Amino acid sequence: MKQYKTIFLYLLLLLLALVMLFPLVWLLSTSLKPASEDVFASSIWPNSPTFKNFFKVWTSYPFDKYLLNSSIISVLTVVLNLLFCSLAAYPLARLNFWGKEIIFALIIATLMIPFQIIMIPLYILTIELGLKNTIAGVIFPSLASAFGIFLLRQSFAGVPKELEEAARIDGCSELDLWWSVMLPAIRPSLTTLALFVFIGSWGDFLWPLIVLEDESVYTVPLGVAKLSSSLDLDWRLVAAGSVISLLPVLLIFLVLQKYLVPSNLSSGIKG
Repeated sequence: MKQYKTIFLYLLLLLLALVMLFPLVWLLSTSLKPASEDVFASSIWPNSPTFKNFFKVWTSYPFDKYLLNSSIISVLTVVLNLLFCSLAAYPLARLNFWGKEIIFALIIATLMIPFQIIMIPLYILTIELGLKNTIAGVIFPSLASAFGIFLLRQSFAGVPKELEEAARIDGCSELDLWWSVMLPAIRPSLTTLALFVFIGSWGDFLWPLIVLEDESVYTVPLGVAKLSSSLDLDWRLVAAGSVISLLPVLLIFLVLQKYLVPSNLSSGIKG
């Protein structure tokens, strides 16, 4: 019975994987279909795969500029989030001061506020600061996140007290302790937050659509939307543009996935 349960479990997981991967396979299949083949044909994979759609998208539209803009925005958003969220989370986890729990509760409460509610005030503030139609204007609302502060606060709280005490005995200041001891200790959480922020920033469509007007500062999602809204709509080109937009995210995940494994912080501490 145990063997049958294992087989059933693997078959169920395989079925779920196929269901999850089917849209991606269909997207890749559509991007490789030649003009002579029907996009909505019953066959999943094209009979004569071609990369012409990718070359046409790359040469006919400034996708290199879109990718550069999205890369700058996503990387800066990740760096600023890691910096500000860790600076906010460290005192909430390791320092004792009045009102700490109240401040943390208020930060967590902001998770229940939909972005659409604060979108108009943010837009007005962005205009007042002169950031409309700029990369800085896209990054501005994402400088820090309540989720990031919560995640890093919980990670900082799990660092053994002995590490902190040893660093203080060695003469570390509070800033040195945060930078040299605490941040390396929570590296898996920092990597996880970086992945979440990068994916969210890379795929963000609504806020860049509101802030950006000049095509020279368009991001990849806006570029793909432009493909799908053109008069000569070709789903092959839209699919090719979508596949191009997915590649950096897959690459980042493959590079960082080995850093997601938590380290055993207590292994080097003797009782």
